Amino acid sequence: MAALDTRTDRRPSFVGLLWGSTVGKKTAMAVSGIVMLLYLVVHMLGNLKIFFGAADFDAYAAWLRTIGEPFLHHEWFLWIARVVLVAAVVTHAVAAFQLSRRDIAARPVKYAHKRRRASYATRTMRWGGVILGLFIVWHILDLTTLTVNPHAAAGHPYANVVATFSTWYGDVIYIAAMLALGLHIRHGFWSAAQTLGAGSAARDRVLRTTADALALLLTAGFVSVPVAVMTGLVS
Repeated sequence: MAALDTRTDRRPSFVGLLWGSTVGKKTAMAVSGIVMLLYLVVHMLGNLKIFFGAADFDAYAAWLRTIGEPFLHHEWFLWIARVVLVAAVVTHAVAAFQLSRRDIAARPVKYAHKRRRASYATRTMRWGGVILGLFIVWHILDLTTLTVNPHAAAGHPYANVVATFSTWYGDVIYIAAMLALGLHIRHGFWSAAQTLGAGSAARDRVLRTTADALALLLTAGFVSVPVAVMTGLVS
């Protein structure tokens, strides 16, 4: 009597199938991009509190550590937000890299004539993502761990921001990264809307205008801080 075959075929999970598909990776990029965009809007609004003076800005920074108390312990909300952001950044970066590799593999032979891209932002999405990734590391070392900020002092966020933007290299790194961010948002918002099915002939103009407005407002909002320090408006 033949032995019974007790082996069972393992079928990939729905999540695995979704992630393995091009559509799934694009969806993951779109959703993680929206999460990061929402964070950027809140972060930019918080940064603008620096124009109200050291007391208001430092109080805002202290308040961030108490969100959710007493239900959450001190700084728990911040750590939850950091974990979510790290997950979004990693998902976004991995999906972008894998889609790029998949695109290259599908076209192993270079075109005889390079195709013109739709916009400058489209052409710079890849290197812009690399710049932003490196900037995130710098930004954490600069204003979170204070490792590369020689004049920083723990517990004094206003003074630490002023110290960062009192150096020429701090200004150059930050402003260059924010310009790259603006281009990234301009194209990324549009791409995310198309991926998630929000695009249509009737809404395309509104979506493009919204993408341009978001990119401009966020770039201007973030850049206004180092410019204010450089001009002495904030000191």
